[in-house]
Amino acid sequence: MTPIAISCGEPAGIGPEIAARAWEKLRGEIPLLWLGDPRHLPDALPWQAVDDAADVAKVGTTALPVLARDFGPPAVPGQPDPAHAQGVIAAIRDGVGLVRSGACAALCTAPIHKAALIDGANFAHPGHTEYLAALAGTDEVVMMLACEALRVVPTTIHVPLAEVPARLTPVLLERTIRITRDALIRDFGVAAPRLAIAGLNPHAGEDGKMGGEEIAMIAPLLDRLRGEGFDLSGPMSADTMFHAGARATYDAAICMYHDQALIPIKTIDFSGGVNVTLGLPFIRTSPDHGTAFGIAGKGLADPSSMIAAIRMAADMAQARGPR
Repeated sequence: MTPIAISCGEPAGIGPEIAARAWEKLRGEIPLLWLGDPRHLPDALPWQAVDDAADVAKVGTTALPVLARDFGPPAVPGQPDPAHAQGVIAAIRDGVGLVRSGACAALCTAPIHKAALIDGANFAHPGHTEYLAALAGTDEVVMMLACEALRVVPTTIHVPLAEVPARLTPVLLERTIRITRDALIRDFGVAAPRLAIAGLNPHAGEDGKMGGEEIAMIAPLLDRLRGEGFDLSGPMSADTMFHAGARATYDAAICMYHDQALIPIKTIDFSGGVNVTLGLPFIRTSPDHGTAFGIAGKGLADPSSMIAAIRMAADMAQARGPR
């Protein structure tokens, strides 16, 4: 099996710890290649420097294969150092290169700390997703949060709630639906995706009494896409979409804003959720949490989301098949 590349993320956070524990759990199951400065890994972890991804199979079950980079200063848990910024960015860029060349099957990214990247390298992107989209030469990307029980996609993401109605355009919603449907077919092996579309307002507007976006914009768009063969339910009242019976009727839920999507998945599976970027020409997953500076270096970090992200990346690569 072609290895999964793991970019190191913020060295002062829990990224190196959860990568190490994921390798301990998955060695012999999924080959991994870690990109970063090996001095930042836990002291007790066996690791082995390799020259390229082709060498992973030789060492992957007895030591974590590392494509080693020198980041300069040592990492102090909980104290991000802008001097590491160039190395963190390079690890992401090199990981993308490995996946796009076919040397690795997918990229799993550990959490970054944007302030350190801005201070140390004038990082010009709001986050991982936007940087990966820039490397791919596209802005047609969508964020999915996924676990075994639920897949959710927020149409608008990191914007104030007061700005959501203005940002929620027919073009954006249609693009989100199309990218999600295509990804379910290509990356998740869902032959005929069923999508549940949330309304924006309480009770999906209740026939216009609690807001008009559903009548004016959402419902007409869904009707048009149904005419193209899309299997769409909605606009639905978000408060009835996420119980077990409702979840059994769809393959992914398209939500209108950040919390509408993230509250249910974090309630259902707080530790095992995975962030997936849809619409890229390569596979990218990430654990659904941040750097957790408060527990970094203390051996308390839960690797469940990283393990789930790696397994999902491997499953997506298998669904895509050989390139």
